[in-house]
Amino acid sequence: MNRRDFIGLSSSAAVLAATRALPAAASKKGEGRPNFLFMIADDLMFRTIRAINNPEVHTPNLDKLVQSGTHFTHCFHQGSWTGAVCIASRTMLNTGLTCFEASKVEMRDQSNNSVPSWGQTLREAGYDTFITGKWHLDAVTLSRAFSEQSAVGPGYLASTKDMYDRPAPGNTWDPANKSLLGHWQKRGIWKNERDNNDIEHSSEIYADAAIEHLGKVAKRDAPFFMYVGFNAPHDPRQAPQEYLDLYPADKIAIPPNYLPEHPFDQGEHKTRDELLAPFPRTQHDVQVHRREYYAIISHMDAQIGRIFDALKKSGKADNTYIILTADHGLSVGEHGLMGKQNQYERSMRMPLILSGPGIKAGKQVDEMVYQHSMYATTCDLAGVPIPAHVGFPSLVPMLKAENPQPVNDAMFGWLNVLQRSIRTKQHKLIFYAPIKRYQVFDLEKDPWETHDLVDDPVYAQIKVELIAKLKAKQKELGDFMDIENTQKVPEKFDG
Repeated sequence: MNRRDFIGLSSSAAVLAATRALPAAASKKGEGRPNFLFMIADDLMFRTIRAINNPEVHTPNLDKLVQSGTHFTHCFHQGSWTGAVCIASRTMLNTGLTCFEASKVEMRDQSNNSVPSWGQTLREAGYDTFITGKWHLDAVTLSRAFSEQSAVGPGYLASTKDMYDRPAPGNTWDPANKSLLGHWQKRGIWKNERDNNDIEHSSEIYADAAIEHLGKVAKRDAPFFMYVGFNAPHDPRQAPQEYLDLYPADKIAIPPNYLPEHPFDQGEHKTRDELLAPFPRTQHDVQVHRREYYAIISHMDAQIGRIFDALKKSGKADNTYIILTADHGLSVGEHGLMGKQNQYERSMRMPLILSGPGIKAGKQVDEMVYQHSMYATTCDLAGVPIPAHVGFPSLVPMLKAENPQPVNDAMFGWLNVLQRSIRTKQHKLIFYAPIKRYQVFDLEKDPWETHDLVDDPVYAQIKVELIAKLKAKQKELGDFMDIENTQKVPEKFDG
Protein backbone atom coordinates (compact mmCIF):
# COMPACT_ATOMS: atom_id res chain seq x y z
CA MET A 1 0.00 0.00 0.00
CA ASN A 2 1.38 3.43 -0.90
CA ARG A 3 0.47 6.95 0.15
CA ARG A 4 -2.23 7.20 -2.52
CA ASP A 5 -4.04 4.25 -0.94
CA PHE A 6 -5.05 6.26 2.11
CA ILE A 7 -8.81 6.52 2.57
CA GLY A 8 -10.71 9.59 3.89
CA LEU A 9 -9.13 12.56 5.63
CA SER A 10 -8.83 14.09 7.73
CA SER A 11 -6.03 21.33 25.15
CA SER A 12 -6.68 17.90 26.32
CA ALA A 13 -9.20 17.07 29.06
CA ALA A 14 -8.36 14.55 31.74
CA VAL A 15 -9.61 11.01 31.19
CA LEU A 16 -12.20 10.33 33.87
CA ALA A 17 -11.46 7.56 36.33
CA ALA A 18 -14.45 5.21 36.45
CA THR A 19 -15.42 3.03 39.39
CA ARG A 20 -18.48 1.14 38.13
CA ALA A 21 -18.63 -2.64 37.98
CA LEU A 22 -17.44 -4.43 34.86
CA PRO A 23 -20.38 -4.92 32.47
CA ALA A 24 -22.25 -8.20 32.26
CA ALA A 25 -23.01 -9.91 28.95
CA ALA A 26 -25.67 -8.09 26.96
CA SER A 27 -29.04 -9.78 26.47
CA LYS A 28 -29.38 -8.57 22.88
CA LYS A 29 -26.85 -8.15 20.13
CA GLY A 30 -24.78 -5.07 21.02
CA GLU A 31 -27.25 -3.83 23.64
CA GLY A 32 -25.70 -2.31 26.76
CA ARG A 33 -22.17 -3.22 25.79
CA PRO A 34 -19.21 -0.91 26.40
CA ASN A 35 -17.29 0.94 23.73
CA PHE A 36 -13.59 0.49 22.99
CA LEU A 37 -11.07 3.10 21.90
CA PHE A 38 -7.91 1.16 21.07
CA MET A 39 -4.72 3.03 20.17
CA ILE A 40 -1.52 1.33 19.06
CA ALA A 41 1.78 3.11 18.46
CA ASP A 42 4.65 1.81 16.34
CA ASP A 43 8.08 1.39 18.02
CA LEU A 44 6.98 2.79 21.40
CA MET A 45 9.29 1.17 23.95
CA PHE A 46 8.27 0.75 27.57
CA ARG A 47 10.48 3.57 28.88
CA THR A 48 8.72 6.42 27.05
CA ILE A 49 5.97 7.75 29.32
CA ARG A 50 6.78 10.32 31.97
CA ALA A 51 4.23 9.14 34.54
CA ILE A 52 5.57 5.59 34.37
CA ASN A 53 9.33 5.67 34.18
CA ASN A 54 10.87 8.50 32.12
CA PRO A 55 10.86 12.07 33.46
CA GLU A 56 12.75 13.17 30.33
CA VAL A 57 9.71 12.73 28.05
CA HIS A 58 6.75 15.14 27.88
CA THR A 59 3.57 13.02 27.69
CA PRO A 60 0.84 14.92 29.61
CA ASN A 61 -2.10 13.11 28.01
CA LEU A 62 -0.66 9.62 28.41
CA ASP A 63 0.21 10.59 31.98
CA LYS A 64 -3.48 11.28 32.62
CA LEU A 65 -4.38 7.92 31.12
CA VAL A 66 -1.91 6.19 33.45
CA GLN A 67 -3.39 8.02 36.43
CA SER A 68 -6.97 7.16 35.46
CA GLY A 69 -6.38 3.50 34.63
CA THR A 70 -4.35 0.35 35.18
CA HIS A 71 -0.82 0.04 33.84
CA PHE A 72 0.79 -3.33 33.06
CA THR A 73 4.48 -2.76 33.70
CA HIS A 74 5.73 -5.95 32.02
CA CYS A 75 3.93 -6.27 28.70
CA PHE A 76 5.64 -8.16 25.85
CA HIS A 77 5.18 -9.32 22.28
CA GLN A 78 5.95 -12.95 21.43
CA GLY A 79 8.53 -12.45 18.73
CA SER A 80 8.61 -12.40 14.96
CA TRP A 81 9.13 -14.49 11.84
CA THR A 82 10.27 -11.36 9.99
CA GLY A 83 12.51 -8.36 10.52
CA ALA A 84 9.36 -6.25 10.11
CA VAL A 85 8.45 -7.10 13.69
CA CYS A 86 5.30 -4.97 13.57
CA ILE A 87 3.70 -7.38 11.08
CA ALA A 88 4.16 -10.34 13.41
CA SER A 89 3.02 -8.47 16.51
CA ARG A 90 -0.08 -7.05 14.81
CA THR A 91 -0.95 -10.44 13.30
CA MET A 92 -0.93 -12.00 16.78
CA LEU A 93 -2.90 -9.06 18.16
CA ASN A 94 -5.60 -9.19 15.51
CA THR A 95 -5.92 -12.98 15.21
CA GLY A 96 -5.29 -13.94 18.84
CA LEU A 97 -3.07 -16.75 17.55
CA THR A 98 0.22 -17.57 19.24
CA CYS A 99 3.39 -16.82 17.31
CA PHE A 100 3.96 -19.91 15.16
CA GLU A 101 0.27 -20.35 14.37
CA ALA A 102 0.03 -16.65 13.52
CA SER A 103 3.02 -16.93 11.18
CA LYS A 104 1.17 -19.55 9.11
CA VAL A 105 -1.87 -17.29 8.82
CA GLU A 106 0.15 -14.23 7.82
CA MET A 107 2.11 -16.13 5.19
CA ARG A 108 -0.79 -17.61 3.26
CA ASP A 109 -3.54 -16.13 1.12
CA GLN A 110 -5.86 -14.41 3.57
CA SER A 111 -8.85 -14.90 1.27
CA ASN A 112 -8.71 -18.57 2.31
CA ASN A 113 -8.35 -17.75 5.99
CA SER A 114 -11.31 -18.71 8.14
CA VAL A 115 -9.90 -17.46 11.46
CA PRO A 116 -12.12 -14.58 12.59
CA SER A 117 -10.10 -11.50 13.49
CA TRP A 118 -10.54 -9.32 16.56
CA GLY A 119 -12.52 -6.62 14.75
CA GLN A 120 -14.58 -9.21 12.88
CA THR A 121 -15.61 -10.93 16.11
CA LEU A 122 -16.77 -7.66 17.67
CA ARG A 123 -18.46 -6.58 14.45
CA GLU A 124 -20.44 -9.83 14.32
CA ALA A 125 -21.42 -9.24 17.96
CA GLY A 126 -23.13 -5.97 17.03
CA TYR A 127 -20.29 -3.46 17.25
CA ASP A 128 -19.76 -0.57 14.85
CA THR A 129 -16.10 -1.15 13.98
CA PHE A 130 -13.85 1.60 12.64
CA ILE A 131 -10.17 1.91 11.75
CA THR A 132 -7.85 4.77 10.99
CA GLY A 133 -4.07 4.74 10.69
CA LYS A 134 -1.55 1.97 10.21
CA TRP A 135 -2.91 -1.50 9.52
CA HIS A 136 -0.03 -3.28 7.70
CA LEU A 137 -1.91 -6.57 7.38
CA ASP A 138 -3.96 -7.92 4.47
CA ALA A 139 -6.89 -6.15 2.84
CA VAL A 140 -9.30 -9.09 3.21
CA THR A 141 -9.00 -9.14 7.00
CA LEU A 142 -9.30 -5.34 7.00
CA SER A 143 -12.60 -5.38 5.14
CA ARG A 144 -14.01 -8.17 7.29
CA ALA A 145 -12.98 -6.50 10.55
CA PHE A 146 -14.08 -2.90 10.06
CA SER A 147 -17.42 -1.62 8.84
CA GLU A 148 -15.96 1.87 8.39
CA GLN A 149 -12.50 3.12 7.45
CA SER A 150 -10.85 6.52 7.12
CA ALA A 151 -7.24 7.43 6.38
CA VAL A 152 -5.94 3.87 6.52
CA GLY A 153 -2.20 4.23 6.08
CA PRO A 154 0.67 2.06 4.85
CA GLY A 155 3.01 0.18 7.11
CA TYR A 156 5.94 2.49 6.43
CA LEU A 157 6.17 6.18 5.53
CA ALA A 158 9.42 6.68 3.62
CA SER A 159 11.30 9.96 3.59
CA THR A 160 14.36 10.82 1.49
CA LYS A 161 17.57 8.76 1.36
CA ASP A 162 19.46 11.18 3.58
CA MET A 163 17.32 10.16 6.56
CA TYR A 164 19.91 7.36 6.88
CA ASP A 165 23.48 7.48 8.21
CA ARG A 166 22.96 10.54 10.33
CA PRO A 167 24.04 12.70 11.95
CA ALA A 168 26.99 12.93 9.58
CA PRO A 169 29.02 15.74 7.98
CA GLY A 170 27.10 17.30 5.11
CA ASN A 171 23.81 15.58 5.95
CA THR A 172 21.15 18.29 6.34
CA TRP A 173 18.03 16.11 6.69
CA ASP A 174 15.64 17.97 8.98
CA PRO A 175 12.80 16.19 10.83
CA ALA A 176 10.72 19.39 10.81
CA ASN A 177 11.06 19.93 7.04
CA LYS A 178 7.58 19.29 5.64
CA SER A 179 8.88 18.73 2.10
CA LEU A 180 10.69 15.51 3.02
CA LEU A 181 7.65 13.18 2.93
CA GLY A 182 7.69 10.46 5.60
CA HIS A 183 5.14 11.52 8.22
CA TRP A 184 4.60 14.82 6.35
CA GLN A 185 1.82 14.24 3.84
CA LYS A 186 -0.55 16.22 1.61
CA ARG A 187 -4.10 15.86 2.86
CA GLY A 188 -5.40 16.55 -0.64
CA ILE A 189 -4.06 13.22 -1.93
CA TRP A 190 -6.09 11.25 0.58
CA LYS A 191 -9.27 13.31 0.11
CA ASN A 192 -8.92 13.50 -3.68
CA GLU A 193 -8.83 17.26 -3.40
CA ARG A 194 -6.17 18.13 -5.92
CA ASP A 195 -6.25 21.79 -4.94
CA ASN A 196 -5.63 21.01 -1.27
CA ASN A 197 -1.89 20.88 -0.70
CA ASP A 198 -1.97 21.40 3.06
CA ILE A 199 0.81 19.36 4.68
CA GLU A 200 -0.06 17.48 7.85
CA HIS A 201 1.71 14.98 10.04
CA SER A 202 0.41 11.41 9.89
CA SER A 203 -0.51 11.54 13.60
CA GLU A 204 -2.63 14.63 12.96
CA ILE A 205 -4.38 13.01 9.99
CA TYR A 206 -5.25 9.91 12.01
CA ALA A 207 -6.43 12.01 14.97
CA ASP A 208 -8.60 14.07 12.61
CA ALA A 209 -10.20 10.88 11.28
CA ALA A 210 -10.80 9.52 14.79
CA ILE A 211 -12.31 12.81 15.95
CA GLU A 212 -14.60 12.97 12.94
CA HIS A 213 -15.78 9.42 13.62
CA LEU A 214 -16.43 10.16 17.29
CA GLY A 215 -18.76 12.90 16.11
CA LYS A 216 -20.69 10.28 14.17
CA VAL A 217 -20.92 7.66 16.94
CA ALA A 218 -22.23 10.33 19.32
CA LYS A 219 -25.51 10.06 17.42
CA ARG A 220 -25.64 6.26 17.36
CA ASP A 221 -26.93 3.68 19.82
CA ALA A 222 -24.71 0.76 18.79
CA PRO A 223 -21.48 0.21 20.75
CA PHE A 224 -18.27 1.04 18.90
CA PHE A 225 -14.79 -0.39 18.54
CA MET A 226 -12.30 2.19 17.27
CA TYR A 227 -8.84 1.06 16.15
CA VAL A 228 -6.38 3.96 15.86
CA GLY A 229 -2.98 2.89 14.55
CA PHE A 230 -0.27 5.53 14.71
CA ASN A 231 2.80 5.21 12.50
CA ALA A 232 4.56 7.28 15.17
CA PRO A 233 7.10 7.08 16.67
CA HIS A 234 8.54 4.87 13.90
CA ASP A 235 11.26 6.39 11.73
CA PRO A 236 11.52 8.72 9.95
CA ARG A 237 11.10 10.33 13.35
CA GLN A 238 9.65 13.69 12.28
CA ALA A 239 7.76 16.28 14.30
CA PRO A 240 6.95 20.00 14.25
CA GLN A 241 9.80 22.22 15.40
CA GLU A 242 8.04 23.17 18.64
CA TYR A 243 8.26 19.54 19.78
CA LEU A 244 11.89 19.17 18.73
CA ASP A 245 12.64 22.30 20.74
CA LEU A 246 11.52 20.49 23.88
CA TYR A 247 14.59 18.28 23.60
CA PRO A 248 17.98 19.96 23.06
CA ALA A 249 20.22 17.13 21.83
CA ASP A 250 23.07 17.91 24.21
CA LYS A 251 20.70 17.56 27.17
CA ILE A 252 19.41 14.08 26.26
CA ALA A 253 20.49 11.38 28.69
CA ILE A 254 22.71 8.58 27.41
CA PRO A 255 21.20 5.20 28.37
CA PRO A 256 23.27 3.15 30.86
CA ASN A 257 23.64 0.33 28.32
CA TYR A 258 24.99 2.58 25.55
CA LEU A 259 27.68 0.96 23.40
CA PRO A 260 29.35 2.22 20.20
CA GLU A 261 28.55 -1.16 18.63
CA HIS A 262 26.97 -4.41 19.70
CA PRO A 263 29.75 -6.73 20.94
CA PHE A 264 28.94 -9.39 18.34
CA ASP A 265 26.82 -9.88 15.24
CA GLN A 266 23.44 -10.90 16.62
CA GLY A 267 22.04 -11.80 13.21
CA GLU A 268 20.26 -8.59 12.24
CA HIS A 269 23.22 -6.27 12.73
CA LYS A 270 22.85 -4.40 9.42
CA THR A 271 19.08 -4.24 8.94
CA ARG A 272 17.44 -1.10 7.61
CA ASP A 273 16.81 0.11 11.17
CA GLU A 274 20.49 -0.15 12.01
CA LEU A 275 21.51 1.96 9.01
CA LEU A 276 19.79 5.04 10.39
CA ALA A 277 22.91 6.00 12.36
CA PRO A 278 26.63 5.64 11.48
CA PHE A 279 28.87 2.86 12.80
CA PRO A 280 30.20 3.06 15.40
CA ARG A 281 27.52 5.04 17.23
CA THR A 282 28.80 8.06 19.14
CA GLN A 283 27.02 9.45 22.17
CA HIS A 284 26.07 12.46 20.04
CA ASP A 285 24.47 10.16 17.45
CA VAL A 286 22.37 8.56 20.16
CA GLN A 287 21.34 11.93 21.57
CA VAL A 288 20.21 13.18 18.16
CA HIS A 289 18.12 10.09 17.48
CA ARG A 290 16.61 9.99 20.96
CA ARG A 291 15.77 13.68 20.69
CA GLU A 292 13.78 13.03 17.53
CA TYR A 293 12.23 9.91 19.07
CA TYR A 294 11.01 11.83 22.10
CA ALA A 295 9.76 14.73 19.94
CA ILE A 296 7.53 12.55 17.76
CA ILE A 297 6.23 10.80 20.90
CA SER A 298 5.28 14.14 22.45
CA HIS A 299 3.58 15.19 19.21
CA MET A 300 1.63 11.92 19.14
CA ASP A 301 0.67 12.48 22.76
CA ALA A 302 -0.84 15.86 21.79
CA GLN A 303 -2.95 14.18 19.09
CA ILE A 304 -4.10 11.55 21.59
CA GLY A 305 -5.19 14.43 23.82
CA ARG A 306 -7.35 15.77 20.98
CA ILE A 307 -8.98 12.34 20.65
CA PHE A 308 -9.65 12.24 24.39
CA ASP A 309 -11.35 15.64 24.16
CA ALA A 310 -13.54 14.43 21.30
CA LEU A 311 -14.47 11.28 23.22
CA LYS A 312 -15.60 13.37 26.17
CA LYS A 313 -17.55 15.70 23.86
CA SER A 314 -19.30 12.70 22.27
CA GLY A 315 -20.96 11.82 25.59
CA LYS A 316 -19.65 8.26 25.30
CA ALA A 317 -16.63 8.52 27.61
CA ASP A 318 -18.25 7.02 30.71
CA ASN A 319 -18.97 3.76 28.90
CA THR A 320 -15.74 3.54 26.91
CA TYR A 321 -12.62 1.51 27.61
CA ILE A 322 -9.46 3.23 26.44
CA ILE A 323 -6.48 1.01 25.62
CA LEU A 324 -3.00 2.29 24.73
CA THR A 325 -0.17 0.01 23.68
CA ALA A 326 2.44 -0.53 20.95
CA ASP A 327 3.48 -3.37 18.68
CA HIS A 328 6.99 -3.58 20.16
CA GLY A 329 9.76 -1.40 21.51
CA LEU A 330 12.96 0.03 20.03
CA SER A 331 16.67 0.30 20.84
CA VAL A 332 17.49 3.91 19.81
CA GLY A 333 21.14 3.54 20.81
CA GLU A 334 20.96 0.91 23.54
CA HIS A 335 23.54 -1.88 23.24
CA GLY A 336 24.89 -0.19 20.11
CA LEU A 337 21.66 -0.93 18.24
CA MET A 338 18.94 1.26 16.73
CA GLY A 339 16.16 -1.20 15.83
CA LYS A 340 13.90 -3.81 17.41
CA GLN A 341 15.26 -6.98 15.83
CA ASN A 342 16.62 -8.31 19.12
CA GLN A 343 15.52 -9.92 22.38
CA TYR A 344 16.54 -7.16 24.78
CA GLU A 345 13.95 -5.63 27.08
CA ARG A 346 13.65 -2.31 25.25
CA SER A 347 12.57 -4.17 22.08
CA MET A 348 10.40 -6.93 23.54
CA ARG A 349 8.42 -4.70 25.94
CA MET A 350 5.88 -1.96 25.35
CA PRO A 351 3.41 0.05 27.42
CA LEU A 352 -0.06 -1.34 28.09
CA ILE A 353 -2.60 0.92 29.80
CA LEU A 354 -6.34 0.33 30.18
CA SER A 355 -8.85 2.80 31.54
CA GLY A 356 -12.63 2.67 31.73
CA PRO A 357 -15.69 1.34 33.59
CA GLY A 358 -14.68 -0.63 36.65
CA ILE A 359 -10.94 -0.38 36.04
CA LYS A 360 -9.09 0.86 39.08
CA ALA A 361 -7.39 4.22 38.70
CA GLY A 362 -3.66 4.37 39.34
CA LYS A 363 -3.29 0.59 39.60
CA GLN A 364 -0.05 -1.08 38.55
CA VAL A 365 0.21 -4.75 37.58
CA ASP A 366 3.75 -6.13 37.59
CA GLU A 367 2.96 -9.66 36.38
CA MET A 368 4.13 -10.53 32.86
CA VAL A 369 1.52 -10.37 30.08
CA TYR A 370 1.39 -10.38 26.30
CA GLN A 371 -0.02 -7.42 24.41
CA HIS A 372 -1.80 -9.93 22.17
CA SER A 373 -4.27 -10.62 25.01
CA MET A 374 -6.31 -7.57 23.98
CA TYR A 375 -8.52 -9.68 21.68
CA ALA A 376 -9.67 -11.90 24.53
CA THR A 377 -9.74 -9.05 27.06
CA THR A 378 -12.12 -6.86 25.08
CA CYS A 379 -14.40 -9.80 24.31
CA ASP A 380 -14.46 -10.58 28.02
CA LEU A 381 -15.26 -6.98 28.94
CA ALA A 382 -18.04 -6.88 26.34
CA GLY A 383 -19.60 -10.20 27.29
CA VAL A 384 -18.76 -11.56 23.83
CA PRO A 385 -17.68 -15.24 23.71
CA ILE A 386 -13.93 -15.54 23.14
CA PRO A 387 -13.36 -17.62 19.96
CA ALA A 388 -11.81 -21.02 20.59
CA HIS A 389 -8.77 -20.30 18.42
CA VAL A 390 -7.58 -17.39 20.59
CA GLY A 391 -4.40 -18.47 22.38
CA PHE A 392 -3.76 -15.47 24.63
CA PRO A 393 -5.90 -15.26 27.77
CA SER A 394 -8.13 -12.41 28.89
CA LEU A 395 -6.55 -10.01 31.38
CA VAL A 396 -9.89 -9.15 33.01
CA PRO A 397 -9.15 -11.34 36.08
CA MET A 398 -5.94 -9.33 36.59
CA LEU A 399 -7.82 -6.07 36.19
CA LYS A 400 -10.37 -7.11 38.83
CA ALA A 401 -8.04 -8.73 41.36
CA GLU A 402 -6.54 -6.79 44.23
CA ASN A 403 -3.43 -9.00 44.02
CA PRO A 404 -3.31 -10.32 40.44
CA GLN A 405 -1.99 -13.83 39.95
CA PRO A 406 0.46 -14.56 37.11
CA VAL A 407 -0.89 -15.92 33.83
CA ASN A 408 2.60 -16.58 32.40
CA ASP A 409 5.50 -18.25 34.20
CA ALA A 410 7.89 -17.29 31.40
CA MET A 411 7.83 -15.15 28.27
CA PHE A 412 8.99 -16.62 24.99
CA GLY A 413 10.59 -14.56 22.22
CA TRP A 414 12.06 -15.29 18.79
CA LEU A 415 13.32 -13.76 15.58
CA ASN A 416 13.06 -15.99 12.53
CA VAL A 417 15.96 -18.47 12.38
CA LEU A 418 18.29 -16.14 14.28
CA GLN A 419 17.28 -15.75 17.92
CA ARG A 420 15.31 -17.34 20.74
CA SER A 421 14.74 -16.09 24.27
CA ILE A 422 13.06 -17.05 27.50
CA ARG A 423 12.37 -14.59 30.30
CA THR A 424 11.20 -15.33 33.80
CA LYS A 425 10.36 -12.69 36.34
CA GLN A 426 14.04 -12.45 37.36
CA HIS A 427 16.20 -13.94 34.60
CA LYS A 428 16.54 -13.96 30.84
CA LEU A 429 18.33 -16.29 28.44
CA ILE A 430 18.96 -15.35 24.81
CA PHE A 431 20.15 -17.84 22.19
CA TYR A 432 21.79 -16.75 18.92
CA ALA A 433 21.44 -19.68 16.52
CA PRO A 434 23.94 -18.74 13.75
CA ILE A 435 26.82 -18.42 16.23
CA LYS A 436 25.46 -20.87 18.85
CA ARG A 437 25.89 -18.34 21.63
CA TYR A 438 23.90 -17.75 24.81
CA GLN A 439 23.48 -14.71 27.04
CA VAL A 440 22.15 -14.78 30.61
CA PHE A 441 20.94 -11.74 32.53
CA ASP A 442 19.71 -11.21 36.06
CA LEU A 443 17.05 -8.59 35.39
CA GLU A 444 16.37 -7.96 39.04
CA LYS A 445 19.95 -6.82 39.61
CA ASP A 446 20.65 -5.62 36.07
CA PRO A 447 17.50 -4.18 34.42
CA TRP A 448 19.52 -2.56 31.62
CA GLU A 449 21.10 -5.92 30.65
CA THR A 450 24.70 -4.76 30.84
CA HIS A 451 26.25 -7.82 32.53
CA ASP A 452 26.19 -11.09 30.61
CA LEU A 453 26.39 -13.88 33.20
CA VAL A 454 26.55 -16.80 30.81
CA ASP A 455 30.03 -17.84 32.03
CA ASP A 456 29.48 -16.98 35.68
CA PRO A 457 29.59 -20.24 37.70
CA VAL A 458 27.08 -18.77 40.16
CA TYR A 459 24.50 -18.77 37.35
CA ALA A 460 25.43 -22.13 35.80
CA GLN A 461 22.40 -23.95 37.21
CA ILE A 462 20.11 -21.05 36.32
CA LYS A 463 21.35 -21.29 32.73
CA VAL A 464 20.52 -25.01 32.67
CA GLU A 465 17.04 -24.31 34.04
CA LEU A 466 16.42 -21.52 31.55
CA ILE A 467 17.46 -23.70 28.61
CA ALA A 468 15.05 -26.40 29.81
CA LYS A 469 12.28 -23.83 30.14
CA LEU A 470 13.03 -22.49 26.67
CA LYS A 471 12.82 -25.99 25.16
CA ALA A 472 9.53 -26.63 26.95
CA LYS A 473 8.06 -23.40 25.64
CA GLN A 474 9.31 -24.19 22.13
CA LYS A 475 7.50 -27.52 22.25
CA GLU A 476 4.34 -25.93 23.61
CA LEU A 477 4.24 -23.29 20.86
CA GLY A 478 5.31 -25.54 17.98
CA ASP A 479 8.74 -24.04 17.32
CA PHE A 480 10.62 -25.61 14.41
CA MET A 481 14.11 -24.92 15.83
CA ASP A 482 16.21 -27.49 17.67
CA ILE A 483 18.63 -25.30 19.63
CA GLU A 484 20.89 -28.32 20.19
CA ASN A 485 21.25 -28.97 16.47
CA THR A 486 21.09 -25.70 14.56
CA GLN A 487 22.68 -27.30 11.47
CA LYS A 488 19.21 -28.59 10.65
CA VAL A 489 17.65 -25.15 10.86
CA PRO A 490 16.66 -23.71 7.46
CA GLU A 491 18.42 -20.57 6.27
CA LYS A 492 15.12 -18.70 6.44
CA PHE A 493 11.80 -19.52 8.04
CA ASP A 494 8.93 -19.49 5.54
CA GLY A 495 6.08 -20.82 7.64
